[in-house]
Amino acid sequence: MAEAKDDSGAIRIIKKYPNRRLYDTTESRYITLADVRQLVIDKVDFTVVDKASGDDITRQILLQVIAEQEAQGEPALSREFLAQLIRSYGTQVQGVMGSYLEQSMRLFMSQQAQVRDRIKGVVGVDPVETAIDVAQRNYQRWRGVQDEIFGILGRVAGGGKPRREDDSSD
Repeated sequence: MAEAKDDSGAIRIIKKYPNRRLYDTTESRYITLADVRQLVIDKVDFTVVDKASGDDITRQILLQVIAEQEAQGEPALSREFLAQLIRSYGTQVQGVMGSYLEQSMRLFMSQQAQVRDRIKGVVGVDPVETAIDVAQRNYQRWRGVQDEIFGILGRVAGGGKPRREDDSSD
């Protein structure tokens, strides 16, 4: 990642210590790979430096973040894709592979944004924001029902009989 300056004008540096811990010098705290992922999502540019050697190891840390994400849930990179990528190392293709993949990802993200903008222009709402709003409302409803069920179960387990909220027999 390119080095960027934060609000104070200093470059965001993360140090990797020999014990494999990452230390964010801007926030003065140890961070995890999940925190590094969040920095990427938040589009914070940073550099990871090996404390012992002083080498820039940002790429290695980003690859660790990818490996961690690939191990969870539905992977984005197929086994065959990864095998082809490995096969490209040490060949004439290696030189252009990274550039090609980077340009392909930029094009994909650009086209995705254009589709969202077109749908928003036709329908009048951003489909992704709408889906997020619906999911959040559904979650809140589900959470309310779950809380009500657990409340009833708690009263029953506690020896009391379940009662309705509008029951005024207190």
